[in-house]
Formats: sequence, C-alpha cells, structure tokens
Amino acid sequence: MVTTSQKLVISGYYGFRNSGDEAVLKSILTALEEESQRSNITVEPIVLSGDPESTTAMYGVRSVHRMKLKEVREALKESDGLISGGGSLLQDATGLKSIPYYLGVIKLAQMLKKPTFIYAQGIGPVNRKFFNPMIKSVFKSCTYVSVRDEQSADYLRGLGLQWNQIHVVPDPVMGLPLPETKVKSGTGAVSANDTPQANRVETASGGHTELPVIGISVRFWESDRKELTAIAAGLKKLCSKRAVHLRFLPFHLPIDEQASRFLMELLGDVTSKGSEVSIAQDLTDPQLMLEEVSKCDLVIGMRLHSLIYAASQYVPPVGISYDPKIDQFLLRLDSEPAGDTSSLDGDKLAKTVVGLLDQRSQWLKEHEEGITELKQEARVPAQQIINYLGRKG
Repeated sequence: MVTTSQKLVISGYYGFRNSGDEAVLKSILTALEEESQRSNITVEPIVLSGDPESTTAMYGVRSVHRMKLKEVREALKESDGLISGGGSLLQDATGLKSIPYYLGVIKLAQMLKKPTFIYAQGIGPVNRKFFNPMIKSVFKSCTYVSVRDEQSADYLRGLGLQWNQIHVVPDPVMGLPLPETKVKSGTGAVSANDTPQANRVETASGGHTELPVIGISVRFWESDRKELTAIAAGLKKLCSKRAVHLRFLPFHLPIDEQASRFLMELLGDVTSKGSEVSIAQDLTDPQLMLEEVSKCDLVIGMRLHSLIYAASQYVPPVGISYDPKIDQFLLRLDSEPAGDTSSLDGDKLAKTVVGLLDQRSQWLKEHEEGITELKQEARVPAQQIINYLGRKG
C-alpha cells in the first residue's frame, strides 16, 4: 500500500503559554498521528502560532507566525487542508478581534480551494449579532464541522446549518495521553494514596506529602477578586476540618501564577494545622501539567482545561464557573459547578470538596465508564479528517 503525505495547517490559540490551549494542540497532533498510522496517510502539520520557534521546539512540527499574512497564505497554499480548533475561538467575550481573525483564516483557505475542518470548537458567546452571517457563510462552506457541546451545536443550527452537518464531540483534551514515561495501572489515574514514593507530589520543603492532594487552578476574573476571597475562605474551612496538600496549578503563565500567589497570601498560615501548600512552576508542556493533575485526589478549577485534565485522569473535578463552557463540560459528567465567580460560597465549596474526598471511590464507580467513552469519542474528528483525506487521495 502506497503511503501519501498530506500537509494540514492547524489554526488556534497556540504559542501563548496557556497550558489548556497547548493541550488542545498536543491532543490534535496526537490523534492525527495515531489515526494516520491506521491508514496509508502521513500527516505533516503546519501550526499557526504566536511563537513559532517555541511551538516547533515543543512539538517537533513546522510552525509559522499566525499574524504574518504572507506566511499564513503560503502555508495554506501548499497545504491539503486547514484544521480550525479546538478551543473557544469564535467568541467576542474577550474582544472584537478573535472572530474576524479565525473566520478570516478559514475563509482564506476556502478561497484557495482547500478543505476546511472545524475541530471540536466551543462556539460563543457571540453577543454581537453582526457576526452571525459571517459565521454562517464560512461554516456552510466547511468540509467538516464538530463542536464540543450541544449549546454550540444549537447556535449553529440557529444560523441555518443542518443538524447532520454538525458533530458534537468531547473536547480533544479528553484524549490527551500522559507522558510516555508515566506508568499507570488500570484505567484510573494514580492518586496520592497509591502512587509510588518517587512519584508523589513534592512539597515546598523538598519532602513528599502523604496528604490528600487538592489541585487548584485559578485565574483573575472579578475586578474586586471576590471569587478568590471566597475560594480562600472555603480552603481555610477545609483545612480546619482535615489536613490536605493544596497544590496550585497555574495554567496560563504568568497571569495564573500571579492569581495563585494572590490566593496563597489570602490563605494565611494553614500549614500550622498540618496542611501543606505548594505551587507548580513554569509548566508549559501540557503533558507534564497533565501528569501533575493525575497525582491529585481532586481538582478545584476555574480554567476549563484544568477540569478536563482532571476528568480525563479519573480525578473528581470541582468547577467554579465564570463562563457557560464550564457548566457545559460539567453537564457531560452529570455534574454542576460548586458555584460561580459572582456568588461563590466558601462554606459550600468546602462541603463539596470534603464530600468528594470521602466518596471518591463512589464517584469513580459512577463516572468511570462515561469518562472512558468521552476519551474514545474525542478521537472522532481526527478519524473523520483522516478518512476524508484517504477518500480524496
């Protein structure tokens, strides 16, 4: 069987030191490689990045600067197609530039007669209605469309896309594997209670904790920081009930590390009652962050991908919502946030965490099968794209 090589440009929010978005890219690259190995196709990725040198160094793929139009056009011109996604690319909550940029890249590929694939995107919020016809026009010309939640699918159906044109799939990060050197037994992730000593979470003092490990992923959101104040109150309440290891996991550097240290200051001296506090520093490799999460017994997260990391490793996620995408992901786990940033109750957060720690085995029993299915379904877009390229070839 003759092997054919296909160049695919991948567009997304890559090269910005955001572990969640880097995990999306790594997940897409991994899924494409694994699916291509089952076919007679070799995929050559070309990633559009804010930091092409870093992207090439981290993933060993060709990369061009996402804002250099000539380079982007040349990459698309020589390619066999464009993948747009995943993540929340088409939204105007963070400004007016995201939607025109990502639609522009897709439209340019279509003008060059290249097939375009939407890969597990979360669409919205789209608050400015003048974007709707632009999205409709571009998406109707896409070869394949997949979104990561029903709300995104409903939005696209509202624009006139047919239901059978849209695949609802899990976030691609559900399929991200641990580093190859990481050894796991069974389907569940290694926890602080059954990890070999060499793999235990290291504390600030250089020792290894035997305490339950609570992963914490926070960001700045409310202007008065009331969400972080409420989280601190909940964590202090938790530490008054039992000794735990609070392990801060900054997903978007450097801003999330600043938010983490702000919260650590609010905690005061919880270590006087036997708890430990530490922070993971300078982690930009998504698989290394995934490994950190796999060592936790539970993860409290504001960042969506901290919750996805946790679920993918069979670690109970406790979400704090600042955006509907948090609620939508937890809904897939038949769960809901512990609260939202505007009205979070610290006592409720502490109660939720204590309950999950006490009933962790029950949580795993109830969710293991569903999580395993989500991990398998996360590969569907890669399968569809490889199948299309195979038929085309």
